[in-house]
Amino acid sequence: MELKFTCPGLPDGGVFPPENTGRGADISPEIVIENLSPKAKTLAVTLEDLSHPIRGFTHWVIWNIPAAERVCGAIPPGKRVPALGDAVQGAAYGWHRYAGPKPPRGRKHIYRLSVYALDTPINLGPNAGKRAFLRAAQGHLLQKGSLTAAFG
Repeated sequence: MELKFTCPGLPDGGVFPPENTGRGADISPEIVIENLSPKAKTLAVTLEDLSHPIRGFTHWVIWNIPAAERVCGAIPPGKRVPALGDAVQGAAYGWHRYAGPKPPRGRKHIYRLSVYALDTPINLGPNAGKRAFLRAAQGHLLQKGSLTAAFG
C-alpha cells in the first residue's frame, strides 16, 4: 500500500517554498501522513535531486523516526536527533542534516521527497548513506510514498 503524505506549502508537482531551500532558511518541511500502517514502527525520509548530473543525488537521509502521523519540520542538524527518538541523520549532501534544494543559479532542478514506513528500527550508524539505508531496509519496508517539486 502506497504511503500518502503531504507537506504544508509544498504541493506534489509544485515548487519548494523558499524556507525549505538552501537559498532560504534551509529547514526541513513538516510531513503529514494520511494512511500510516498500524504495523509501522519507524519512518525514514530521503530528499534527492533528480536533475543533478550524479543520478539521484541525495540531499538528506534520516531514519528511525518513531512512527507517527506527523513529522515536525525544522529538524535540527546532528548525527542523532533526540527530539525524534534518537533518529539518525546519515551521510548525504547535508552531512547529518537537512540540505534543501540549491541548484546552480538560473537552473531549475526537480527534487523527490520520499517517506518510508518500516516494521523495525534500522541498525546503521550515522556515516551510512541512502544506499546503505535502502539495503538495510529490504524486507522491512511496509510503505513508501513520494512527492516531487521543483526549485530554481
